[in-house]
Amino acid sequence: MPTAFDPIDLGGRRLPNRVVMAPMSRSRAYGPGACPGPSTAEYYSQRASAGLIVSEGIQPSAIAQGYPATPGLYSPEQVHAWRAVTEAVHEADGTIFAQLMHAGRIGHPSLLPDGLTPVGPSAIAANAQVFTRQGPKACVQPRELSEEEITATIGDFAAAARNAMAAGFDGVELHAANGFLIHQFLSPHSNRRTDEWGASTTNRIRFAVEATKAVAGAIGADRVGVQLSPGNPYNDMVEDDCSGTYGALVGALDGFDLAYLAVAEGPDRELTRQLRRLWSGVFVLNPFTAPSTTGPEQLALVVDGTADMVSFGALFLANPDLPRRLAEGGPFNTADPSTYYGGDDRGYIDYPFLDGAQPVATASEGASGSRPTT
Repeated sequence: MPTAFDPIDLGGRRLPNRVVMAPMSRSRAYGPGACPGPSTAEYYSQRASAGLIVSEGIQPSAIAQGYPATPGLYSPEQVHAWRAVTEAVHEADGTIFAQLMHAGRIGHPSLLPDGLTPVGPSAIAANAQVFTRQGPKACVQPRELSEEEITATIGDFAAAARNAMAAGFDGVELHAANGFLIHQFLSPHSNRRTDEWGASTTNRIRFAVEATKAVAGAIGADRVGVQLSPGNPYNDMVEDDCSGTYGALVGALDGFDLAYLAVAEGPDRELTRQLRRLWSGVFVLNPFTAPSTTGPEQLALVVDGTADMVSFGALFLANPDLPRRLAEGGPFNTADPSTYYGGDDRGYIDYPFLDGAQPVATASEGASGSRPTT
């Protein structure tokens, strides 16, 4: 069996290793129009030795935003700003996919343009809080999407995918996990629709399937990945039949010949094995290691065939040269949770490399939030 340090083909690309930088929100898009800045280019280029980088969640439309200072991919200015990021990664011989994330009912009107309120499959508020510029606030009751708006939202994902290509990304990942919009459609507790978008497993997976189909049609299936988190209760998600729901969903997605399927695993390893059996392509796993973060021990999941690639969150955040450190057995920097979301460049681009190089952090405007890192 291969190891995590062997190359792998991903949608026609030859990746140098099987270590993935997991998508992690950093909330540092302080520029006008939800654009990433120069520090974002430095942050991702520092980590370009990953086999694959998956970006932080990027909203495909203004109404998709769920947290302060998160970036978008729906305006020419955003495309231009992301191009600087992808060019920096490519100059360092890296591969980067943009994660497209619609927060759905997880959000607050104060984060959106005037007159907008969060939307969801049904008008059911999440029993959760979100961080806003005024501090933590309870999620509001979302406005239920009409059938016409569902079609338009799927179009927003496809348009953002085309923008990602224009910005130089190598592909996109649809965020169908962690209690955000696509995930909300999957659960009968957040999706109580009685039309073709709800009321049965086939209908509840329809939004995920149709969004994936639209994005694949826009940029090519070999440039598209999908992330799932079966059974994850984060953001007030309740799922009664993960085996049935995700079995049906993965079976449907497998027919598209996507670049990969990524699973943020819960405690049910047997469910992971079931999905692995159903998926004929590259299988990326962020393994369940709570209360610890994913560490070097999980590299064995590639060797034993549980996954083709393993993604690392907090460990990659704190160790920009993580593949080298994993290959050499460490040592590893420790991540500082107080700098995860917002703030200046400290805890962002100043973690040292193994060779002793110490990047210099600079101060910038921002405020910290509080939500978990993979």
